[in-house]
Formats: sequence, structure tokens, C-alpha cells
Amino acid sequence: MRLLVACLGNICRSPTAEGLIRHRLEATSLADRVTVDSAGTGDWHVGQPPDRRSIACATGHGIDLSGLRARQIGPSDFHEFDWLLCADSANLRDVRKLAPKGASAQSALLLEWAGLDQREVPDPYTGDAHQFERVWALLERAADGVVARLARELGDGR
Repeated sequence: MRLLVACLGNICRSPTAEGLIRHRLEATSLADRVTVDSAGTGDWHVGQPPDRRSIACATGHGIDLSGLRARQIGPSDFHEFDWLLCADSANLRDVRKLAPKGASAQSALLLEWAGLDQREVPDPYTGDAHQFERVWALLERAADGVVARLARELGDGR
């Protein structure tokens, strides 16, 4: 299974989700059966590391995001991934507009796909460290939901 998490610039929400999901998968037998990546719908931050506040928040929780680099979603992503999981409705709309003819990937809201009641991950970019922590807590629940869904669909992940 190949998952791509998408947000606007690929420096806050999607790299945080990528790091969390990978971390959660490492504790399961699914780690070698699931690939996780992230990308943005925009190109403003291509090649840059995650936002320093995302890195600091993740580091405080024992996860290193500093090696990740932002990239923009491209046509090949719609064939290389099974699911493009979007942080919010605007990104989902944009991802669907970017999909080339014959795309095999499906797209959905990350939180809904993970089984959470909340639909959207708020963008912490213009906020402070507290907003990054709130997003972290939400994405922790989403990562747990992703692993639980994958365990159901692919077999026991524990």
C-alpha cells in the first residue's frame, strides 16, 4: 500500500503526518508493506525542510522530520500511490483537479480516511507553537486510525 499525504505547501501538516504515520507503522508488521510520503499542491516551498515549528514540535515528541524536503504533487503520484490523503477540503479539491486522465490513485480527506469524526486538519502556518501542538495531537489520532485501517485491510499490523 502506498499513501501520499497532501497539504498546501508540504512544510507543516503533511510532513508531520508522514513522520507520525511512519513512526506508528514501524511498531507493526506493516512497516515493510506500506510506503508513506507527502507532497504539497503548491510549489512555494519545494526543496525546503518542514517549517521549523513542525520540526520542533515533532522533535519534542521523539520524531525527526528534519530530513524531509517539500515537493509538489506531480502527475506520476497519481499512478505511484494508492491513496492521496488530503489535510483539508481545499487540498482535496485541488488534488482532484490535478489528477491526470487514467489516474489510478484514489483521493480522500486524511481524517475521514483514518476514521476520525473531524474532517479537516487546520493549517498552523500562521499560528504559534500551541497551534502546532494541537495539530500534532490531531495527527497522532489520525496516524493511529491509519494504522488500524491498514491492519484491517492488509492483515494484522501488531
